[in-house]
Amino acid sequence: MEARSITAEVPVGPRMPEDPQELVPELAEVSAALFKATGNRSVPRSTISLVQLRAGQIVGNTYLTVLHTGFLRKAGESEERITAVASWQDAPYFTAAERAALALVEAVLQPSAHGERVSDELYARVAEHYDDKALATLTIAIGQVNFFIAVALIAKPVPGKSFSEPWK
Repeated sequence: MEARSITAEVPVGPRMPEDPQELVPELAEVSAALFKATGNRSVPRSTISLVQLRAGQIVGNTYLTVLHTGFLRKAGESEERITAVASWQDAPYFTAAERAALALVEAVLQPSAHGERVSDELYARVAEHYDDKALATLTIAIGQVNFFIAVALIAKPVPGKSFSEPWK
C-alpha cells in the first residue's frame, strides 16, 4: 500500500459515503449507553475528555483530535491545558490524577517493549487516584474512545463537523 505524500491535498469528505449510524441504527443506543456510563460523575468530565483527546492524538486521527479539543474548549479548559495534552509528561498543567489517567490511555494504546501494556505498577498508580467505580469508569471511557477510533479511522468523518453531522 502506498503512503500519501505529505504535500498531497487531503480530501474533504468522509471515506464512507453513508453515516454508519444510519446504516446500523443500534449504534445510537451503544453510543448513548457509553456516554451515560462515563457521565456518572465518578471521574470529572474534563479528565475523560483529556484522555479521549490523547487517544485521538496517539492514533493520529484529526477528527477525534478536533472533536475532543472542541469539547474541552466548550467546557472552559484553557488553551495551555488543551495544547499540552500531547506533551503532558513535562507540562505543569495537570493534576496527579489526570497524569495517571493520561498514562493509562497511553499504555492501552501504545505497544510496550517490556511486555504487558498496563503493568501492575501503573495500575497501582492509577488506583491511588481513583476508587473502584472511578477506575471502572475511566476504563469504560478509554473503551468508548477506542470504539470510536475504529469508526473514525475507517469511515473518516469530516473533522470539525459536529458528531452527528460529519456525513452531511
